[in-house]
Amino acid sequence: MLVDSLIVPECIYRPGSFTGLMTLYESNYIKLSQLTTAFEWSGWSMVSTSARDKDLHAQLVRREPYTTTLKLTYWFEESGGVLVPDPDLILRVYHDARLAEAVSGRDRHTHHKLRELAGDSSSELDRRWRINMMLNKWLDYLFDVGHCLHAPADKAVSRA
Repeated sequence: MLVDSLIVPECIYRPGSFTGLMTLYESNYIKLSQLTTAFEWSGWSMVSTSARDKDLHAQLVRREPYTTTLKLTYWFEESGGVLVPDPDLILRVYHDARLAEAVSGRDRHTHHKLRELAGDSSSELDRRWRINMMLNKWLDYLFDVGHCLHAPADKAVSRA
């Protein structure tokens, strides 16, 4: 398991609060950093293969001096052989602040567990909490089943 429990909040926060959301972003960054070291490269897309899970697809969307935007998803096959990305999360990594935020994802999920996690959001803060909580739990799961994304020299990475 990852050691995001070592995060010491600068102040007391409530779940659902803005301060708590920033702590969640910090936890996401720590977990994502354990999964990949590919933030330094540009022009890549990768697939991580695990014997215990579906292939994990990562693609660089944009690289800027202080941020990296990437897409992280699985591909599910629907009836008729159509491939659908889910959860299809767009992540923004803030390198200087050491934060990772899920900025968007699918509105309607293919997998029933993702639908449960997504729920309904009544405000922007609630929406951000939900999508980033989902990312946080998914990153734990990805690490536990052995996913690992490396430099683009290894286009497909396998760790059982």
